[in-house]
Amino acid sequence: MVSSVVDTNLRMTVKNLNFFYGRNLALKNINMGIENNKVTAVIGPSGCGKSTFIRILNRMNDIIIGSRVEGEILLDGENIYAPQVDVVEIRRKIGMVFQKSNPFPKSIFDNIAYGLRINGFTNKTEITDRVEQSLKNSALWEEVQDRLDDNAFELSGGQQQRLCIARALAIEPEVILFDEPCSALDPISTAKIEELINQLKEKYTIAIVTHNMQQAARISDYTGFFLLGELIEFDKTEKIFTNPSRKQTEDYITGRFG
Repeated sequence: MVSSVVDTNLRMTVKNLNFFYGRNLALKNINMGIENNKVTAVIGPSGCGKSTFIRILNRMNDIIIGSRVEGEILLDGENIYAPQVDVVEIRRKIGMVFQKSNPFPKSIFDNIAYGLRINGFTNKTEITDRVEQSLKNSALWEEVQDRLDDNAFELSGGQQQRLCIARALAIEPEVILFDEPCSALDPISTAKIEELINQLKEKYTIAIVTHNMQQAARISDYTGFFLLGELIEFDKTEKIFTNPSRKQTEDYITGRFG
């Protein structure tokens, strides 16, 4: 039986989730809560369903032909997979930062302003203010404030990833999902992203997929361990890493497999 953490302060709740690629059952009976203003980490070996799970949380897998979701994913008590739900609005509320930084081939300024414009912002002063604030919130402003017209591809890898975080922050989401955001970064850039995530949880609810168990231990409040499409254990991070309830979790944490 999966360890459960019961808390009334949940921003998102996953109930009886099954996910199919065609006939293939990729995720089986996932139940999990994502607490407000906390960092929830998802760990597990390659191919266990981590990235599939995180993408389901803002309906990124909708574009995969033949995919199917059963169960419920609640955001503030509302099922994001209900028929009447506006998917664009869901993705505005639940931002996503991917494994590989993916800035647009535009200026640093326009990378952030683009998302604002397609979400209906037209006031130039408001757009400028939001761009600046987003860059400050992503700890990038001091490094780029004199380079806003430069192409985003001129930034370093770590700066590009923080730019993508700024882009997600600009439209003021409720939740931010990170899919292995540091896997392609050097240790210094990784440390900056981790520090940033710790700061962001004061304002946002965060879920992060990471292959790096040390990273999960450093930055998360709760951790879920996935194996072969199942959530084996979910609990406070300290307990998962020091006194897991399941032998499979202990074997993975101690490096016996994975």
